[in-house]
Amino acid sequence: MRRMIAVAAVVLAPAVVVAQAPQFITTNPQSTAPFSPAVKVGNMLYLAGQEGTDHGKLVPGGIGPETKQTLTNIKTLLEANGSDMEHVVKCTIFLADIKEWGAMNEVYRTFFSPGKLPARSAFGTSGLAQEARTEIECIAVVK
Repeated sequence: MRRMIAVAAVVLAPAVVVAQAPQFITTNPQSTAPFSPAVKVGNMLYLAGQEGTDHGKLVPGGIGPETKQTLTNIKTLLEANGSDMEHVVKCTIFLADIKEWGAMNEVYRTFFSPGKLPARSAFGTSGLAQEARTEIECIAVVK
């Protein structure tokens, strides 16, 4: 009988897990954007795509400076919500020109520790908002 109870507990345990409600995070209450900059569910943090903007304007200089500012914006958003670059588990990168993949990678690598690189996908696009060269979205674990 004890064995049956133990087996039932192991089999049924996943069904007992309660879904956690998402927490929609806003960084600017006056924003009219049709999305949240981040959504926290349990100990996971999902970031909307970020671009290389500073005070709402793209930084000048092309893919290198834009990638640096994009990742700086991501770092700031993560830290404001209980995470950091060391806890990023997945990134998706959108490039206005896939030929800039190498130049983007040079900057991207500097934001992560060797051996702790998140899983990643990269896509070339036919255009990004604000005529940006790159947009990056990430998923991270909250510390």
